[in-house]
Amino acid sequence: MPTTYLEAIREGIWEEMERDENVFLLGEDIGVYGGAFKITAGMLERFGERRVVDTPISESAIVGAAIGASFNGLRPVAEIQFADFISCAFDQIVNFAAKCRYRWNAPVPIVVRAPSGGGIHGGPFHSQNPEAWFVHTPGLKVICPATAYDAKGLIKAAIRDDDPCIFFEHKALYRRIKEEIPKGDYTVPIGKARVFREGSDLSIITYGAMVYEADEAANQLAGEGISVEIVDLRTVLPIDEETILESVRKTSKVIVLHEATLTGGVGAEIAARITEKAFDSLDGPVVRIAAPDVPVPYSPPLEEAFLPNAAKIVEKARWLLNY
Repeated sequence: MPTTYLEAIREGIWEEMERDENVFLLGEDIGVYGGAFKITAGMLERFGERRVVDTPISESAIVGAAIGASFNGLRPVAEIQFADFISCAFDQIVNFAAKCRYRWNAPVPIVVRAPSGGGIHGGPFHSQNPEAWFVHTPGLKVICPATAYDAKGLIKAAIRDDDPCIFFEHKALYRRIKEEIPKGDYTVPIGKARVFREGSDLSIITYGAMVYEADEAANQLAGEGISVEIVDLRTVLPIDEETILESVRKTSKVIVLHEATLTGGVGAEIAARITEKAFDSLDGPVVRIAAPDVPVPYSPPLEEAFLPNAAKIVEKARWLLNY
């Protein structure tokens, strides 16, 4: 039976809590209510209130408590109810958790789960994609799964990792994406991209929900005889540079796509690396597609205009292919 993206994350967390008694959860409304998106439903009843901890509405306290618990041998999974509010815990994450390994070789095995992204008409405070803030911070690992298989494998890998991991879950994928996933134990390696779709004429480098917009665009372009390769990064820190460059050298034309706003985004870093290390393989400029530099609109028609989509990708792809 196919498993949803949401249920895959839930299964991964549940299995890790069964496997290791040091894994525990904390966050707003995760216990009695079962989480805003119901990922932690039933976990309070199974694991008890010492391992499923409802917290006050204080993201800084949630992450700070997680860091302290990790110093005492525990492996906390902290939920930020909406990724937008992770900014309230910014100091704890970037100035403390990210620096401990460097300062005194102290592991900080925490996972900060952050439901992110648009497409749900949540407006400017419940729809952001803030991954670029953390990609700029050495010491963190930043994970953005697109598939149910990867969501489960990566949440398990993140829980087992001894460094702080920020785990961005795209809300629009929670119940939309379904696939068959193995029932046995497995993990997906952090920092390793995968080729989501093989192609020869054009590469699209992307992650998260944009993988599916890229795939829809690739299907349209296939009808025109154009073969598109899609690289799903899966992890945006560390970036799998090898897989990106291999695809670019294969196709010679590349689009870098992300849902987050354009300026200072992950796409700028990828574009720079491609230009520095694969310039001789390019037959056209590196093209970025992203959201415009404005807050996420609440109005459904405005949000639709704001978000990158297959039609915008097809238009840019045709331009690049004709360059």
